[in-house]
Amino acid sequence: MATIHGSTERAANRGSLLRRFLRQWDLQLMAIPGILFILVFAYIPMWGLLIAFQEYNLFLGVRGSTWVGLDNFRLFFDDPNFWNIMRNTIGISVLKLVFGFPAPILLALMINEILSMRFKRVFQTISYLPHFVSWVIVSGLVFSLLSTDGGSFNMALQGLGLIEQPVNWLSQPRYFWTILVSTNVWKGVGFGAIIYLAAIASINPELYDAASVDGANRFRQMLLITLPGITPVIVIFLILNISQILNAGFEDILLLTNNGRNAILRPVSEVIDTYVFRVGIQHMRFSYATAAGFFRSVVSVLLLVMANSISRKISDSSLW
Repeated sequence: MATIHGSTERAANRGSLLRRFLRQWDLQLMAIPGILFILVFAYIPMWGLLIAFQEYNLFLGVRGSTWVGLDNFRLFFDDPNFWNIMRNTIGISVLKLVFGFPAPILLALMINEILSMRFKRVFQTISYLPHFVSWVIVSGLVFSLLSTDGGSFNMALQGLGLIEQPVNWLSQPRYFWTILVSTNVWKGVGFGAIIYLAAIASINPELYDAASVDGANRFRQMLLITLPGITPVIVIFLILNISQILNAGFEDILLLTNNGRNAILRPVSEVIDTYVFRVGIQHMRFSYATAAGFFRSVVSVLLLVMANSISRKISDSSLW
């Protein structure tokens, strides 16, 4: 009897799902391209992770290559450059998080306080334009700006009397992290602010009116209404950013180090992604590079779960 009841309940659930799908067929069709994109570019490539446990042979393929277990992971952990790579990866990621994460929030709060709608639109447009400029162009601008031959930055410092001779900023390791993080913040701050502005727009305007009647100025309204109103969005993006601690960047670092050819900067610029590219693609050690990338992905998932669990315990916002 219980089996018949269970079968009937499952059939009813399937019928309910089918009716819901038919009722929302237009929305379901709109979701199909996104689902296909995830399947093709996120799930199907997971098949290639198998080569992390093989001595991969390009001509034999996955089925014909020799299985070596965890040997590639051991080689990566025993690599003399491992700790330097981890230091660079974590250091750059933490700096991007510390300076790059709050920057869009502050910019969104500033834009929201602008009273002139025309000036607000112009300022917002100018701030998010760098996001649409490719890193190839941005790196070229940075090279031109910091050039020793007519670079605007050196000329300005010389004009102020702060330096006597032009400085080759991009050939000195101690300046690289500052240049990299500053460029990332400038490029992404405007586009990131759009998300927080959208969250601010969803706050009930009557809250501001009530606070104004109670005598709260604009600054107190921002602290007591705007910031708490966008806190769930901030928490979600903080969780996602924490999970990317081992994702220090690839394209920006590669281009600002002249496609990795600037050996002087390698001790401070080599991160997991650039290491995987250099060892895996340029040296054709596919299994070893896959193991290094797989290690980064596993740690990212663990950080995501940990950050989400902590957020769920101390606040009402979490990804799941």
